[in-house]
Amino acid sequence: MQLVLRRLQLTSGLVLLTYLFLHLVNHALGIWSLDLAGRGLILAIRLWHSWPGTLLLYGAASLHFLLALHTIYGRRDWTLTPTEWVRLWAGLSLPLLLIRHAVSTRLAASLYGFEPNYERIVVLLITSGTQGLQLALLAPGWLHGCLGLWLRLRHYPAVRRAKPALLAVLVGMPLLSAAGFVRMKRAVVAMHASLPAPDAKLVGHQVSLDAWRHNLVALYISLVIGALVAGLLRNWLAARTLRGRGLKQVAASPSEN
Repeated sequence: MQLVLRRLQLTSGLVLLTYLFLHLVNHALGIWSLDLAGRGLILAIRLWHSWPGTLLLYGAASLHFLLALHTIYGRRDWTLTPTEWVRLWAGLSLPLLLIRHAVSTRLAASLYGFEPNYERIVVLLITSGTQGLQLALLAPGWLHGCLGLWLRLRHYPAVRRAKPALLAVLVGMPLLSAAGFVRMKRAVVAMHASLPAPDAKLVGHQVSLDAWRHNLVALYISLVIGALVAGLLRNWLAARTLRGRGLKQVAASPSEN
């Protein structure tokens, strides 16, 4: 069963890492032009908004999250290496990106007919003051996926030899993505004497979308904390039971002698 769970975790993680890679590449295309990034966005929407893409992405995200809760609950020793702590922190931040992205784009498109393009997205992020948050959330998810893949494959000699190139990809992709987004922001600002108002459909339903986002984030945090507390309580009860058995054995030893 553990082997099956590890394979499911790896497979779902690869799907999410592919999504993040394509997302970073799409942003990086903005270095060349807003139009090129827009074409990439159209292809990404066709891929991930299709029924197969939707099932693959959100199915993988749900499975990976459930397996993470299982791992948090089942862990008996929280003595981790620095790399494992970084990976854990980065992984726990990934759903925050997916929740924000899903509500701002997919849910808004499905419920209210919002059609995202990079100009509208950039305007929305600038006017809401969340462009920095968007960039900051991409990097931890990418870091978590890359570290997880490295921990699984580092035993292979070819992978160890490729470590410098892999490290360059690990660091380079978020930097290129950030550079592309900044370039797109400048292009959008240069296109208008003053920034246009955000899409009317989003403005009209912003309260509803914010409620969705806040509720999903609250649910996510509650599940993580619940799994952690339940696991710690289970560990404490198990340790208490073992101590009780040990004391009974010590107390019974003199009478047996």
